[in-house]
Amino acid sequence: MLTDLPTLSLLPGRHRRLAQGYPWAYSNEIKMDEAARALPAGAVVRLLTTAGETQGTALFNKRSLIAARLLTTSSKQAIDASFFTQKIERALTLRETLYPEPFYRLIHAEADGLPATIIDRYGDTLVIQLNCAGMEALQEPLIEALDKLLSPKVILLNDESSQRGLEDLPGGQRLLRGTPADPLPLQENDLTFFASVTGGQKTGWFYDQRDNRAWIARFAPGRRVLDAYSYAGGFALNAAKAGAASVLAIDRSEAALALAKESAAANDLDQLCTFERGEVFARLAALARDRERFGLTIVDPPAFAKGRKDLAQALKGYRKLARLAAQVTEPEGILFIASCSQAAEISAFGEAVARGLQDAGRSGRILKVSGAAADHPLHPHLKDSAYLKAFTIALD
Repeated sequence: MLTDLPTLSLLPGRHRRLAQGYPWAYSNEIKMDEAARALPAGAVVRLLTTAGETQGTALFNKRSLIAARLLTTSSKQAIDASFFTQKIERALTLRETLYPEPFYRLIHAEADGLPATIIDRYGDTLVIQLNCAGMEALQEPLIEALDKLLSPKVILLNDESSQRGLEDLPGGQRLLRGTPADPLPLQENDLTFFASVTGGQKTGWFYDQRDNRAWIARFAPGRRVLDAYSYAGGFALNAAKAGAASVLAIDRSEAALALAKESAAANDLDQLCTFERGEVFARLAALARDRERFGLTIVDPPAFAKGRKDLAQALKGYRKLARLAAQVTEPEGILFIASCSQAAEISAFGEAVARGLQDAGRSGRILKVSGAAADHPLHPHLKDSAYLKAFTIALD
């Protein structure tokens, strides 16, 4: 019964952001009385103002800074399989409008109405991250809704996100159904790629760079291309298909490079591509010393800053990376440089890149500032969650 839901009261005046559409209430905004402290992590609750007005139904965890995550502003909607079906069906309709093949991020957390939840789709394989205690507790109706809409053959719970630690949730992986292919084929930008959903980074593939990979490939025809931090070859193969004269892909992971090589062969692009294992900073420095130059340089590193405490060091890293990348880019060449560190705001990242170019004695103009693809939408009140930012720069 909905009337049986426990209630939590917000402190005086602390309801205003929720009333304006903000999806979270922090621990210092909630009356942490004895009843609240007794609730289990992940409890579904009704949020009330001090006057007793309902603000909605939320997931509560007293151990988390984000203590309440709003599911719905309604106090009458049951949080069951029907609720999840409605949310997922809307997200699915949007993705099917965007992409002809079933390879995309299906659910992107609060922006798709399911707090702290990530679902990546690889055809009939789903990789799910449940990054808060409330969604962990609601796993059963979530899976029921996914079965109704998609009938997946494989469901893998990837619990390796650092966010789970903030909710006192364990890490690891849990296979709920089937056995995922390894490697797992996927389609993107009319290319076939291979990903490892059990041994790769994140959920196995970075769908967020899909649009950026297609965009930057238009500068590849006839040029030597360098793809640093190539992972499984997303940027490299898009550039090769677009007509690059040659592509050098560098990554420290032998497993990722093996996937990239397999993808190159599947697309008949292996003759254009060279895959090299190495530490990117060291290899860029060596290429610069050897006076190697590329018409298109792509640097898409992993997050340098896991949190704000790492930000200062991360910005130094981005500055150095921009300098080294500019040094191996030929005159009138193109540099694409990205950051997926959420803690590094775009202004700070841009300043680090600008200083790096100056250190290299290069000038240029920014052609485009871009972010994640459309299957990674933003909640209007969580604009700071726009973790991915990238600059395309035409160097002089």
